[in-house]
Amino acid sequence: MGMIKEFREFAMRGNVVDMAVGVIIGTAFGTIVKSVIDDLVMPPIGRVVGNVDFSNLYVPLSAKISEAQAAAMTTNANFTLALADAKKIGPVFAYGNFITVLINFAILAFCIFMVIKAMNTLKKRMETAPVPADPTTKECPQCFSTISIKAKRCPNCTSQLG
Repeated sequence: MGMIKEFREFAMRGNVVDMAVGVIIGTAFGTIVKSVIDDLVMPPIGRVVGNVDFSNLYVPLSAKISEAQAAAMTTNANFTLALADAKKIGPVFAYGNFITVLINFAILAFCIFMVIKAMNTLKKRMETAPVPADPTTKECPQCFSTISIKAKRCPNCTSQLG
């Protein structure tokens, strides 16, 4: 029974719950960034580079794949075997997916950097400067000597203080 209680206390700590929320939000955010990369960023980049689909860039590591590409090119000169089809035939070095994942990581890291930078800026703004302590002394208007703030009469010149 003690172990269950200890586990419940551990699981309900603020740090563990915060971490779980962070992982869930991070996963959702990663999915959004992946969609932005795959659907919005990579197609224009591929178009600029020459109508290249980065997800299908690979180097065949099997002669069977090269033969299948050569056979297909006899009917259509612009044909290239899709990555999924090439993987079915034999091993491939799929560097196009790696390029996409690298860009995905760079954008995700930049977004996280911007969020943390904004949080740090907000934290600095919310920190207030230490409030100065209330004054304990004041200056006598007659003799200009320093006296207690509570004094009603100056001990030096005996003038009445307002």
